[in-house]
Amino acid sequence: MAIFDDDVAVIEKGEGVFEGTVSDNWSVNGNPNGGYLMAILAGAMTAHSDKRSTPIMTANYVARCVPGSAEIRLEEVSRSAQFNRYDARLLQEGREKIRALGTFAIGKTECAVERYETGAPGLSPVESCVPIPEMPRYTLFHNLDMRLDPASAVWLQGKTAEKSEQKGWVRFRDGRTHDLLSLFLIADAIPPAIFVSQGPSAWVPTIELSTNIRNMPQTEWLRFCLRTRFVTCGLLEADGEVWDDAGNLVSISRQIAQLRQI
Repeated sequence: MAIFDDDVAVIEKGEGVFEGTVSDNWSVNGNPNGGYLMAILAGAMTAHSDKRSTPIMTANYVARCVPGSAEIRLEEVSRSAQFNRYDARLLQEGREKIRALGTFAIGKTECAVERYETGAPGLSPVESCVPIPEMPRYTLFHNLDMRLDPASAVWLQGKTAEKSEQKGWVRFRDGRTHDLLSLFLIADAIPPAIFVSQGPSAWVPTIELSTNIRNMPQTEWLRFCLRTRFVTCGLLEADGEVWDDAGNLVSISRQIAQLRQI
């Protein structure tokens, strides 16, 4: 079993009550990645859902999680012929840390309209991109092979660019294939786009993250693009897209975060 599968595993101890462990294998400066935490909650939801297509999850990060044991409390909000909706809370030491709402749709064999008004981000070849190095407290990048397009990797070289746009490639280092839960991780694993224009000397804690999975990837390498266009009163938005290398849209996301200068 891959590291990620072990680290998102939950066990149902009672009706709608799960136990799991928040691992330190997916941390950013010692803090468990928000997409990784969302994947844990999504795993509890899928354990009860008979629908798995195009899930939409929105998580509010109430307090900081830490590596260690966690309890997930799941409640079914509604169930219809087309959708299942769940409310899930992640608690540590009896304190609520994350509240999430998930919507799962019935699978369809065909779509009446399949239309992209934009395409996958244009990138330099993988071998020409800049790898994010392994760093002691950034264990996320010990397990994800992420390579930034040279145009957005300037912040790794102590430089900045005009636009807050992060683009590049990502895959698991251990060769794990992508599935539903891993896509929640991938959507939030991209370094903040604001780093490109402002440099990495800022802390960007997530307040709310919404991720919608559209298709299962058909390729090992995934393309991503994350953009920030507005920073006001210490808050920013980050709009993300993940595509496979065959041109299929994998996920879209929006994050609201704080911009804190260190």
